[in-house]
Amino acid sequence: MAHLKQVHCQMFRSRLHQDADALGKLMVFCTDPCYGNSNLNYAQRVFDFIEKPCLFIHNLMIKVYAKKGSFRKCLLLFSRLRGDGLWPDNFTYPFVLKAIGCLGKTLEGRRVHGFVTVTGMRSDTYVVNSLMDMYVHLGQMDVARKVFDEMRERDVVSWNVLISGYVKFRRFEDAIKVYCSMRNESDLRPDEATIVSTLSACAALKNLQLGEEIHHFVTSEIECTSIIANVLLDMYCKCGCLLVAREIFDKMPSRNVICWTTMINGYVQFNHFDRAVALFREMQARRMKPDKFILVALLTGCAQTGALEQGKWIHEYIDENRIAVDTILGTALIDMYGKCGSINRALSIFHCLKEKDTASWTSIICGLAMNGKTYEALHLFSRMKQVGVRPDDVTFIGVLSACSHGGLVEEGREFFHSMTASYQFQPKIEHYGCFIDLLGRAGCLEEAEELIREVPCSNLEAVVPLYGSLLSACRIYRNVDIGERVGKHLVTMASGDASVLTLLANIYALTSKWEEVKKVRSEMKDLGVRKTPGCSSVEVDGVVHEFTVGDSSHPRGKEIYSILNELTRPLLGSEDNLLMKSEELLAVNS
Repeated sequence: MAHLKQVHCQMFRSRLHQDADALGKLMVFCTDPCYGNSNLNYAQRVFDFIEKPCLFIHNLMIKVYAKKGSFRKCLLLFSRLRGDGLWPDNFTYPFVLKAIGCLGKTLEGRRVHGFVTVTGMRSDTYVVNSLMDMYVHLGQMDVARKVFDEMRERDVVSWNVLISGYVKFRRFEDAIKVYCSMRNESDLRPDEATIVSTLSACAALKNLQLGEEIHHFVTSEIECTSIIANVLLDMYCKCGCLLVAREIFDKMPSRNVICWTTMINGYVQFNHFDRAVALFREMQARRMKPDKFILVALLTGCAQTGALEQGKWIHEYIDENRIAVDTILGTALIDMYGKCGSINRALSIFHCLKEKDTASWTSIICGLAMNGKTYEALHLFSRMKQVGVRPDDVTFIGVLSACSHGGLVEEGREFFHSMTASYQFQPKIEHYGCFIDLLGRAGCLEEAEELIREVPCSNLEAVVPLYGSLLSACRIYRNVDIGERVGKHLVTMASGDASVLTLLANIYALTSKWEEVKKVRSEMKDLGVRKTPGCSSVEVDGVVHEFTVGDSSHPRGKEIYSILNELTRPLLGSEDNLLMKSEELLAVNS
């Protein structure tokens, strides 16, 4: 810069201080980081001193400010350019359009769109691509699509802007349609950006078929970069193809934390928690430091399987490695302890959190409800509102569950109706399920039946559990009239569901309607309906063991059944009595 200033002085002495060519080179040196001496402040002072800056100098300053994120200055320079009587060119518009998109100035965007049309730049692909990108940033995907459809010539960037825009706004089906149109209607070959955006849409929609086609294209046509490999891994994990995902994972020459997170999360999502833990231990052996998202995934797995000891071990790992427990990690710990029955630990973590968001409050409220702490859950819900944290729809599931466990019908009814009245939430199927369960437990069967009819749901399968809950309540209260009506309605909706017919048979059996019991059993036999075997699990020494009805595959099965027989014999009486009671249970549940 010292040498440049000397040259600048010579320009004044030689009366070249207003020479466009000399000033252009001076400005390039001041603004281009390639020279290692960029000084934007000096460039701005020179620019302000120029009487009539040429278009090149204007473009140079606009470009520099756009790259530095000073978007307002870009627009001010664009206004000065127009005020100086200059017409923007194809080097001006891309940076100005970027600035408008980032600032969210829709009206300014439309005005510049008009300039593009007037100056005849609609035939310039680079400019029109920038125009599309601006509308994507402004959230106007339909306008971006219209600009795309009106393009005379499109390059790969044109397609990429539209596909990535649709993915950004979660219009995944539209993104896939554009990709298919690109492959069918143009001779252009997709690049890395195309592949990454489209695979993201495939992952969101679990479109395995197209994802596999793209994978084949990548392996045969283009280089599989680390970014593409990451997205392929994510797509296969979300589609449940864990073997293929693991194969991609193992072949990666270098794995970052995102890859490990994706693979571990895939195992957790599809109930392979043991493999997730094994992979985490392998990660530790390689001395890779996990991020909080890996720990959240593992804690989620502990919560799903009830693996309390594993959850405690992960918590100890967090403490030993001095990993900061923020709201995300804290919420995962609260959820894990709550679902594993250690509600006091969950409360301790909740109270220690410096910042509590809606998810944190919701997690502890749901945990308390799940563990039968009805009044504590409702007290925290009241406290949540007092401190100004707005509940979401999941919070109300926890609140209604708490009311259901506590038998608080009036309170539950008030909370259910306040969702719409006070918070403008439209109750979802889960909220109806909680409230109907509450009414059923309290014996308000007529109200529950009436409420089911009001459920705004086009998917009949989603309503089946609600009727099932009511049918179960009818069995408890021996209400044959409603039970028979609900049961017959359920049979037409879910004819292959063994639990429906079993419950209906139980209701008839409890009221000694044996002929009806025989009819239901005969219907089950004709339909070939078999009851899905029950499943339970227990954690011993950090290992989760699963058992299904009639399962004898466990390595220590003989010991387990021997001890079970010893436990049940004194409870049920003699062997003959045990056999008789077993036959009675089989008669009802067959």
